[in-house]
Amino acid sequence: MSELITADLVDLDLSADTKEAAARSLAERMVEAGRVTDLDGFLADVAAREEQMPTGLDGGIGIPHCRSAHVTEPTLAFGRSAARIDFGAADGPADLIFLIAAPAGADSDHLTILSSLARQLMNADFTGALRSADQPEQVAALIRGEEPAAAESAPVEPAVAEPTAAEPAPAEPAPAKPAASDSAAASASAVSSDASQTASEPVAPFRIVAVTSCPTGIAHTYMAAESLENAAREAGVELVVETQGSAGFDKLPAATIAAADAVVFAHDVEVREKARFAGKPTVDVGVKAAINRPAELIAEARGKAARGEIAAPADGAAEGSAPMDADGAAGDRFGTRLRKWLMTGVSYMVPFVAAGGLLIALAFAIGGYEIASAKSVADHFVWTETSSWAALLFQIGSAAFTFLVPVLAGYIAYGMADRPGLVPGFVGGYIATTIKAGFLGGLVAGLIAGAVVMAIQRFKVPASLRGIMPVVVIPLISSAIVGVLMFVVIGKPIASAQAAMTDWLNGLSGANAIGLGVLLGLMMCFDLGGPVNKVAYAFATGGIAVSDPSTGSLKIMAAVMAAGMVPPLAMALATTVRGRLFTKTERENGKAAWVLGASFISEGAIPFAAADPLRVIPSSMVGGAVTGALSMAFDCTLRAPHGGIFVVPLIGQPFLYLLAIVAGTVVSTGLVVFLKGLRKTVEPGATGQPGGGAATGGTTEDESKVAVAV
Repeated sequence: MSELITADLVDLDLSADTKEAAARSLAERMVEAGRVTDLDGFLADVAAREEQMPTGLDGGIGIPHCRSAHVTEPTLAFGRSAARIDFGAADGPADLIFLIAAPAGADSDHLTILSSLARQLMNADFTGALRSADQPEQVAALIRGEEPAAAESAPVEPAVAEPTAAEPAPAEPAPAKPAASDSAAASASAVSSDASQTASEPVAPFRIVAVTSCPTGIAHTYMAAESLENAAREAGVELVVETQGSAGFDKLPAATIAAADAVVFAHDVEVREKARFAGKPTVDVGVKAAINRPAELIAEARGKAARGEIAAPADGAAEGSAPMDADGAAGDRFGTRLRKWLMTGVSYMVPFVAAGGLLIALAFAIGGYEIASAKSVADHFVWTETSSWAALLFQIGSAAFTFLVPVLAGYIAYGMADRPGLVPGFVGGYIATTIKAGFLGGLVAGLIAGAVVMAIQRFKVPASLRGIMPVVVIPLISSAIVGVLMFVVIGKPIASAQAAMTDWLNGLSGANAIGLGVLLGLMMCFDLGGPVNKVAYAFATGGIAVSDPSTGSLKIMAAVMAAGMVPPLAMALATTVRGRLFTKTERENGKAAWVLGASFISEGAIPFAAADPLRVIPSSMVGGAVTGALSMAFDCTLRAPHGGIFVVPLIGQPFLYLLAIVAGTVVSTGLVVFLKGLRKTVEPGATGQPGGGAATGGTTEDESKVAVAV
């Protein structure tokens, strides 16, 4: 196992002035070390992670990080910036920058070391040592958790020394402490020991159990845990944390949870097996709240316990009742959760759409549209005939398409009720296909299945039945209820609504079709791969997710893909024709944006939107609306759900389709160049810094803060 960080991955004089430039500078060191294979692809993953949540922390720390298929092994690069760089922290810019890169399938040993580092960042002695170090070898040794003496005598230790980052050092117990509690089980043991020592005291200490998690499960998860533990220690509270990170998680013992007086959830993804904590006073916040204000959360938990406020349902009996356990009444909160449930289903469905749709499109390209009526290749297949191969591809793609609605419904229910929701969700989705309720029926079936399972989970059952609840009782009862509802109660009305929507789409023409194209174009370019973009994409793919899609559905798919290509292509063109309006980093990103845009990867424009959202996003939306409208007006059609210009031969009216994309790209380019040029006219040399500062295309501090929310 290679070392997580070496001296070559340390820059003690990081000269970047933006977070994007800092990430690129540190990532280039990873490329030189052979740990990142594609610089631009990796930086796109870093930018996408940054869009989910700012990675700046109080105390002058920035921790940009991501999982990426372009990373060969878990790696950390460190930079120290005298000028300080804004990563969105509440207390200002950061001078200590840690770029953490984990492979898509990182092993648990390395991720444990990364989690140990995240905990150490909460230690003022550790960060102080990093600020005072004057040699890259010294910094690398500190981060690896090596003894100072060993670092001086052997600056570059063999890789076998690295696991010491997760073990306490007997010679210096205080610095090693933050790395010593990587697992919830170890924390639980410590609490049990403390509890036994204080058993004779007349007043038992207040006890809290906490769960921390973040989208990547690498840094914020463990930093939140360390922050809560430190604050609890100062408040005289016993606290045990279950970190649900990338390396998996060790469940807190049932006895520890039962003895707790309150629960703190600090998470940005659903808490796994949340029903274990049912019936306790609960504080439910985002993961950064635990990092920035842990003492407030502990005080809030104590207050809720004193008032007897029980946020989680007392009768949650099975795994995964996470979604509707939200405390309080909250329209916005429920709306956010509803979006997450639907997006869970869509995210699992999209790979089936992509695989099936591309196979069907390729079959049409080889054998023509009449291939849809070919005999089954199981009965008739000739190895030397192209028509047989075309029929084979079509039938494989069609097989993939048969799973679309069941997968959508099953994983919507899974998002609501965890594993118990899968069976009724898949059953309801399959019924939706048999009664021709389609995509709309799958949505409704998934929501009903999840709600039914969650309702069943609220019933208190005898201890003798709990073992068979998740494998027999819940699947049996929920599938029966969902089946009855879908077959004889709501299935037919939904099927009628689906048919009416299909007829409406087929009848779209003139201004109506153009208006729909404008709306879809605006949605595709609003958040560049975010929830609104995904809603438009799911609407389009749902229309073609049948063996014989309507002409209206094919037009919608074409408009959606064309509009989604505009933002990165426009940014690429803008950096080419007016490079002086952009920073050096943005000009480099512009080169990659050509390929990303041509491939229908809207996320290629994210670095530009993050740096200057008030100019880039409106410009992209206008261009996307133009392209969507023109695509619909030209009656362009598309059977493939993805592929960009590489599936142009499969597009109806291909030349007009390309014209629509070019028109939208030119409009977006013109607008963004105009708006950026207007800013430079209003703010000539506003920063007064050598090299132009903002006048060379960098963003102002206020704009950087706005970018965090985009």
